[in-house]
Amino acid sequence: MDEAGDEGFGKLAEGNTAQSHWLSLGAAIVNEANDRQIPQWRDEIMSSFVSKKNKRDLHFRELNHDQKVHACATIATKPIGACVVSSNKITILEAEELEVFKRPQHLYNYLTRLMLERITHTCRRRAEAEGGKASLRIVFSRRKGTDYDKMREYLEFMRDGKEKMRPIRSIDWSVLDPADIAVENHNVRAGLQIADLFTSAVWKAFEPNAFGRSEDRYAKELASRLLKIRGNALNHGLTIVPPISKCPLSAAQKNFLQWIIDRKRKGVGP
Repeated sequence: MDEAGDEGFGKLAEGNTAQSHWLSLGAAIVNEANDRQIPQWRDEIMSSFVSKKNKRDLHFRELNHDQKVHACATIATKPIGACVVSSNKITILEAEELEVFKRPQHLYNYLTRLMLERITHTCRRRAEAEGGKASLRIVFSRRKGTDYDKMREYLEFMRDGKEKMRPIRSIDWSVLDPADIAVENHNVRAGLQIADLFTSAVWKAFEPNAFGRSEDRYAKELASRLLKIRGNALNHGLTIVPPISKCPLSAAQKNFLQWIIDRKRKGVGP
């Protein structure tokens, strides 16, 4: 699991600042057999770049536009699932919960929760369809300032039913044990590099650049890998917070989400 963007709110209201408008968390999901193939898939991408042929650290932000498109198109051909949750931080500035989300790691934990709700249910359904039982192991990309022991405590708090309000969805605890959380550096685990690819590609579809424009080409290349229920990726493999009906979106962002919706209607992709 990896992230793109930041949790900052301090100068967000001032418009074009160093703080991102969106925070995205994403995961690359594979079964045990395919997990062993990920380093080869990463190397396949890196070997196609002349300047990076001997490197083993794929980082989305270090690629130029053409390399990003190629990397995304290559990974789209592999048996990897993707789940990304993207939060429009601008909407939180006027929310009653602003002071809560200003607390360190709170937004990060909340988005992690939303993502795990979707991933665990997908894993269980897939395992049951194949006559087996799912077990999920999570590897986080090490992030400065994140306390992963607190993350485990947060998950255990939910698992033990200590929340005051029962959530609409919940993590499937038959699939996930909070103890099965690992943290590794981005440059030593190929799976985290692929998670970065998914997360950053979707983040770019929402985050405005210095000219106020977003870029959805990368996310479109990877759209076939998003988790789906009955062909629908929205709110499963791709979730935006708040929902579309409450989220101020640019014309480009709306067009991208409509494109995702239309893929279901047309029956495109796995």
